[in-house]
Parts: sequence; C-alpha cells; structure tokens
Amino acid sequence: MMIVDDVENGSLGPYQDRPRTFPNMRSKPYTPLIFRILMGINVRILVILLLLGSGYVFYIGASTSPIIVFVFSVCIISFLLSIYLTKWVLSKDEGPPEMAQISEAIRDGAEGFFRTQYGTISKMAILLALVILGIYLFRSTTPQQESSGIGRVTSAYITVAAFLLGALCSGVAGYVGMWVSVRANVRVSSAARRSAREALQVAVRAGGFSALVVVGMAVIGIAILYATFYVWLGVDSPGSMKVTDLPLLLVGYGFGASFVALFAQLGGGIYTKAADVGADLVGKVEQGIPEDDPRNPAVIADLVGDNVGDCAARGADLFESIAAEIISAMILGGTMAQRCKIEDPSGFILFPLVVHSFDLVISSIGILSIRSTRDSSVKAPIEDPMAILQKGYSVTIVLAVLTFGGSTRWLLYTEQAPSAWLNFALCGLVGIITAYVFVWITKYYTDYKHEPVRTLALSSSTGHGTNIIAGVSLGLESTALPVLVISVSIISAFWLGHTSGLVDETGSPNGGLFGTAVATMGMLSTAAYILTMDMFGPIADNAGGIVEMSQQVRYIGSPYFPVTNLRIAISSFQMI
Repeated sequence: MMIVDDVENGSLGPYQDRPRTFPNMRSKPYTPLIFRILMGINVRILVILLLLGSGYVFYIGASTSPIIVFVFSVCIISFLLSIYLTKWVLSKDEGPPEMAQISEAIRDGAEGFFRTQYGTISKMAILLALVILGIYLFRSTTPQQESSGIGRVTSAYITVAAFLLGALCSGVAGYVGMWVSVRANVRVSSAARRSAREALQVAVRAGGFSALVVVGMAVIGIAILYATFYVWLGVDSPGSMKVTDLPLLLVGYGFGASFVALFAQLGGGIYTKAADVGADLVGKVEQGIPEDDPRNPAVIADLVGDNVGDCAARGADLFESIAAEIISAMILGGTMAQRCKIEDPSGFILFPLVVHSFDLVISSIGILSIRSTRDSSVKAPIEDPMAILQKGYSVTIVLAVLTFGGSTRWLLYTEQAPSAWLNFALCGLVGIITAYVFVWITKYYTDYKHEPVRTLALSSSTGHGTNIIAGVSLGLESTALPVLVISVSIISAFWLGHTSGLVDETGSPNGGLFGTAVATMGMLSTAAYILTMDMFGPIADNAGGIVEMSQQVRYIGSPYFPVTNLRIAISSFQMI
C-alpha cells in the first residue's frame, strides 16, 4: 500500500533522492558459441588463420575475376573501418555508476532474449536444412544441371551449405546490431553531459559500425560463395556449368537469410511493441507517471525491446533484403546476358556486388562527415538532429550518383549496344531519386513540424474517437504518394531497360526486367547509411531512457533523445 500511495502522490518515498538500481541478473554476459570459439583461440593462431583465410579469399577471387578481388578488398577495408568505429565508441566513458547500472540491466535483458530466440532459430534452421537436403535428393534434375554435370547429390549439398551460411551470417548480423547498441547507449548518455553534438556523433558511429558489418557481410558472403563455386565447379570449362547459370546456386544463401530474418522480425517486433505498450499503459495511463520513470520497472523491458526489435531484428532484416536483391539481380543479369549472347557476361552478373561495395565506401564517408564541434557550451544553440543526419545523407546520395554511373560504364558497357550502360545508369538514377523522395514523403507525414502530425494532435483534443478517425485517414492518405512514386519508378526503369538496345536472337528487347533490378539497386545504393540512421534511433532512445531513469542531465540531450519522429522516418526506409 505504501508503494501505491507513493506512486499516486508522485513520490519515490525513501528513495526520493537517489535513482533506482538494477542488480545484474547473470555473473557474465552472454556470448554466442561462434564468438566463444574464436575468443578461445590463441591470438597468434587466430591471426595466422585470418591471414590464411584472407589469402584463400583473394586466391579464389583472382581465379574468378578481377571484379571479385575489388569486392573483397572493399569489404575488408570496411571491416577494418568498423573496428576503428567500435574502438572509438567504446573509448568513451560510461558516465556515473547510476547510468552504468541501468545500462547493465538493459544489456542483460537484451542478451537473454537473444540467447532464447536465436537458440530456437538455430535448431529450426538445422531441421529445415535436413528437410531441404531430403527434397533436393529426391527431386529431378533440371536441364541446366544435366548439361553442367551437377547431379542431385551435389546440388543438394550446395543448396544446404548456402542455406546454413546465409542463416549464420544473418544471425551474426542481428547479434552485431544488438551488441553495439547495448554498449553505445550509456556512452551516448554520458556524452550528452558535455555536448549534444558529441552525443549525436557517438550514436551515429555506433550505428555505422553495425551498418558496415551487416552490408559488408552480405556482400562478401555472396562473393565468397560465387568465387568458391566458380573455382570448384570449373565454370565455363568444357562440359561444365555456364557462368550465367552460376547465380542460381546462390538461392539457398538468400533463403537462409530470409528464414532467420523472418523469426527475428516477428519475435523482436512483437516483444518490442508488447513492452512499449505495456510500459506506457502501466506508467502513463494507470499510475499517471512520466515516461521512462524510474518507478516503472516495465521501462527496462521497453528499452530492451528497442535493442532486440529495432537493432538485432532490423540488422537481420536488412541483411536479408540486400542478399535477396543482389542474388535476384545476378540471376536476371546472367539470364539477360545469355539470351542477348553477350561475349563477357561477368559484368552483368557481378554488377550488384560492385554497387554495394561502393555503398560501403560512400556510406563510410557520410558517417565520418558527421563530426562533433569544438563548442560544447550548454547555452549554444542545438541543431536539429534530423537536419544533421540529412546533411550526411545528402553527401551519400551525391556520391551514390557518381559511383553508380561509373559502375555502369565499367561493367555494363557492351559493343552490341554501346549506349545500354547509359540507360541502365538512368535506371539507377531513378531508383536513387525514388529513395530520396521517399525520405521527404515519410518526413512530411511523421515529423511534428508538418501539418499531418499537428492535425492528428489537434484531433486528440476532442477525444479518442476523433483521434482514431484522423489517424486512420492520415495513414491511408500517406500511402498514396509512395504508391504513385514507386509505380512511376518501375515503369520508367522498365522502359529504360527495354529501350537499351539489348536484344535476343529474334530481335526482341530483353533489358526491361534487368532495368527494374538496376533501379532497385539504386534505391539500396545507400543502404549502409540508411541502416546507420535506423540504428541511431533506438540507441538515442535508450540513451534518453537511461538519462531519465538515472535522473541525470537532461537539458543538453533533450532534443536528441525524443527521436520518435526520426525513428519512424528511418524505419519507413525499409518499406523500399
């Protein structure tokens, strides 16, 4: 009764002068098995293994194509940059003990959820791999397999291996997203004591680490599989598989990534919303206390949900999206090159890998362009965080246009249709413009500075009914422009590809579908920076919760922590 009275009176009782503390639930943090194995290896042996692995990767890359060597080099450099970002973020202090205690409670909850969820997913993935193996062993071979000499057994093992690798990489991508977020949140809170701009920089670089790893793993995983199959199967040698059919063997990789992302998004998303709504109901509605109040233990579950739903699940989801987009574009490029009798089809097949390799480069520049300022005065005017992030995104967009045009000229030029590369460059430009337009449409409908959100807020003053009616109507209205934009983009990209001049033996144009795939690549040509902004949201939200629950400084960081509108805008990117 005393606790209830204290809550109703808005008092913390005997704990009025100090924040709530959260004891550790476990003696040591959870680490996945694969990381425990790596950590148990001697450092010198691990370095030797990494060097041997890198040597193998570059050997099969050189045996396949110089393009693959370029992709490998960019991915490795991006991994090194992500390590630098990690060290930079972790070098920041965690602030006072009150902040660290709350951060540890969030970390315990997130890692416990990850262990339970991904433990179940791994078991289901193994069972599904056995099912896939059985299906492929008893199915009839395709004409392409018969002509290339690949039997049912070989095809089955290739598909299962690709499936398991895709599932593993997707799981690691999810863990990486969660790992950095639960360690960066308290450092963002601590940085807010000194400068709002520094807090923003820490959050962005923490999200950048996760983004570079996720996109880099998707690209290098597919590239390694492609090069391994190319060398192992002796592609393009007499009596072997054609290089244009090789991307079909990569489908299992995308399926494995999709399998893990499906359960990660469902499990993490349901947990996130349940914790969010539950914390708001018991805190704001029933007890009438502020959001992220230390008297409400459900706030910890809410903050955990930001990590497992918006970081871990989103990392796995974007990994799956990029992997599926790359593989589908490789298949379409190989099929078109085969029908049009293009002499060297490798450029059309490997083009998606190069686009996302440049994505790593330009997104890294965009991430590093967001820097803190020397003036950390509390009285200095605080910039809008969305405006700062948009400046970095604008830099990334400009570089994406330049690198995309150069990539099309490098890889998609063919003497059969000398101007085809220009048409495909315009397809990519259509996709890039579509992505940029989506940003502004989403911002207009979700930012409190614009009319839709203000109209919805005004309708709430007359009751729940008008709020629901206005919210549903605005939600339906907000879908109109995106549907029109994406429809125009698809038609434009198909027409540009159709008129590229690439024709088959009968003279029929064959570039339409590949043009739409190129436009999709253009839309995702800044995927790493998009994921960086997406990760920024939950990290900043967690930081705001830590500041509120620990009753620490709020003034400097207050414009950066309530980033609901920013998180919605960034999350809507994924609808692309």
